[in-house]
Amino acid sequence: MLTLIDRRTAGRALAARLRELAGLPDVTVLALPRGGVPVAYEIALALDAPLDVVVVRKLGVPGYPEVAMGAIAGGKVCVLDRALLHQLRVDRFAFDRVVQAERAELRRRELAYRGARPPLHVAGQTVVVVDDGLATGATMRAAIIALEQQHVREIIVAAPVAAREAVRTIASGGHEVVTLMMPEPFYGVGQWYDDFAPTSDEEVVALLDAAAHRDVATVG
Repeated sequence: MLTLIDRRTAGRALAARLRELAGLPDVTVLALPRGGVPVAYEIALALDAPLDVVVVRKLGVPGYPEVAMGAIAGGKVCVLDRALLHQLRVDRFAFDRVVQAERAELRRRELAYRGARPPLHVAGQTVVVVDDGLATGATMRAAIIALEQQHVREIIVAAPVAAREAVRTIASGGHEVVTLMMPEPFYGVGQWYDDFAPTSDEEVVALLDAAAHRDVATVG
């Protein structure tokens, strides 16, 4: 199976799948930072739509932070993998400590990425929610719940590569999922990119600023 070159190239390919939304006045693109921002930037440019972030944080299992036991978003949204929590017998104190740390990081990122800009108003909008990939889909589900609380009209999930089970779970909630690849077996998002270097806070800020001013030259 072919691999994706990098996030921005993948974003341009994904934008072609969403071209029927181009130029519509009630479309907003929201990215899950950090890795979703370069993908979403290209989609927002192609659709001529505003770009913002919906900040979510994975809740990593204590001692195994790469394993998601859930995710959080703004508005006290918390999505849990209850089966995994029961299986691993994560105690309440350890769980609460992870949540506290991730909520602090969530607040830091919201301030760092937006600065003085307020969040975009998305009530009544068609919102394209973008990440660089869907593995368990926990962070995306948290983002969806947070957006549903804001009374958006429609949510379209877009990710260049996705695990089939994650797509099935999100679609079962009535949301369209647009992806380029659903490889099986699925071992992780990064293996399907030639360049999966971490996205920095500085790159996120630069892309959001460029999208706000439609100044592509500032980010190359």
